[in-house]
Formats: sequence, structure tokens, C-alpha cells
Amino acid sequence: MTTVRAFIVEDNPAQRASLAGTLREMARIDPVGQAESEAEGTRWLTRNPALWDLAIVDLFLGDGTGFSVLEACRNRDPRQKMVVLSNHATPETRRKCVQLGADAVFDKATEVEELIDFCVRQRQERFFSAPSSAGPRAPH
Repeated sequence: MTTVRAFIVEDNPAQRASLAGTLREMARIDPVGQAESEAEGTRWLTRNPALWDLAIVDLFLGDGTGFSVLEACRNRDPRQKMVVLSNHATPETRRKCVQLGADAVFDKATEVEELIDFCVRQRQERFFSAPSSAGPRAPH
């Protein structure tokens, strides 16, 4: 496998579809699922830990919040990343998201390119970085 599997929690269907397409085309990320509510996103992410590498979460959902999704996934595998993509990426919101376990926070209006860069880096780190112990050994 040479792709990162992303799960999207976003209540706006047009934004979910747009984000999924952008992830596929620009970052070669595979959107493996979507949820539009806190309960649905939390349930899928916590019940399917082996099926996702990256979760992209909006904060203000029609039913619940992304804050609760972050909190529910706090004890995930360290290789799994949680990213917030929100229209409300204020400094205070960013701090709260990081405290709840977010690996990064991006503003929907101004930082989508940074989100794509983050996704590309995740893919590169996961599949194309040489293991640190693979270097040549010094003679004894």
C-alpha cells in the first residue's frame, strides 16, 4: 500500500465531496469514508482503527462538534493523524484542538494548500522515508 487512508468528518456534502476529490488528485490520499455528524464520525473512527491513517475533522457539525471527535480519538496509534479543517481556526481554537489531540489545524478559507502539503508529507513519511536504523554500520 502506498497511499494514506483518510476519513472525513464534515457536515456540508459539497465540501466533503470537494475535499475528497482534492485529496485524491493533489495529495494521492485515499478517502476511505465520510461522516456528517459527531456521533457518526466518532463511531466509525473508534470502531475501525485499522482502516484509517488520517482523519480530517470540521469543528462545527450540524450534529455535535469536532472537538468531541478529537477527544474520542485521543488514544489512537501515534502514526494516525488527526487534522482539523475549520472556518474558525482562531489562535484559541487552534490551542484547544492541539490540547485535544489534533496534529494540525487549518483554516478552510486560507490554508487548504497547507493541508494538502501536510497530507503529502504524511504520505512521504509513511512510505518513502528510509528507516533510521538502515544506515551503514561502523566497523568494530
